[in-house]
Amino acid sequence: MLGYIVWNADPVIFHSFITLRWYSLMFAVGFLIGYNIEARIYKHEGAPERWLGILLLWVVAATIIGARLGHVFFYQWDYYSQHPLEIVKVWEGGLASHGGTIGIVIAVILYSIFTTKRNPLWAYDRLVIPIALVGGLIRIGNLMNSEIYGHATTLPWGFMFIRSREWHEMYEGVACHPTQIYEALCYFALFGLLMWMYWKKNAERRPGLIFGVFFIILFSTRFLIEFIKNDQVPQEATMTLNLGQQLSIPFILIGIGLVLWAMTHPPVKLEFPNRFADEDDDDKAKKSRVKK
Repeated sequence: MLGYIVWNADPVIFHSFITLRWYSLMFAVGFLIGYNIEARIYKHEGAPERWLGILLLWVVAATIIGARLGHVFFYQWDYYSQHPLEIVKVWEGGLASHGGTIGIVIAVILYSIFTTKRNPLWAYDRLVIPIALVGGLIRIGNLMNSEIYGHATTLPWGFMFIRSREWHEMYEGVACHPTQIYEALCYFALFGLLMWMYWKKNAERRPGLIFGVFFIILFSTRFLIEFIKNDQVPQEATMTLNLGQQLSIPFILIGIGLVLWAMTHPPVKLEFPNRFADEDDDDKAKKSRVKK
């Protein structure tokens, strides 16, 4: 038996008048499933259905713009500062998950101000559940692209990414850690944990708890896997902790703070009418909470 896996997956599903890539499909499927999960949560808690469409627009735009700008500013500012028109060429690759996270954080604050009129923690606690699933699917897309893999390994599940030019330049004939799979499995497990916390343990009654757990586990996973992942930019070769690890630390600390805050404050009382609220119903509910 071979002590490695030869990975020769075609990143393109089909070539026609349009080209559909596995990465794009995983991205789209993730948002479709995520939308339905979020709809189930909103209906469970009696939030207006109209909020879902608005949230989807905010999140899609924030993910793409934030991830692109994160890559530009965190990883390759020296290049893009000299070629600013290249920034808009998202289709050529170059997205940073930390930038996407920052983009979503900002978008949810604006969404809460202009749409829900609720504490942003309400939206964060519910949104990060499907985001964990989307993160796992995106890493599967990275696997199909033969990108973002790890260092050489002698483990029997090492992958030879023969469609990757980088692999031929650095690891010709040597298997590497399929770090995309490691991350995807961790994110899928995180998704299961958050679903369990929401639907079985009523963790949504403690604002910030689900959000905090999400930050701690997702970015701790990212921090640890970075030790065996290839550097994204050359300057990382001289760093004790690479950029991905440095950017993960603040999110882990924020997550710890959120969990401590949530667990040291009394749980809030929530009602679950299991139907979407009419706008008038939601306005009345908000006025009632204000009076109390």
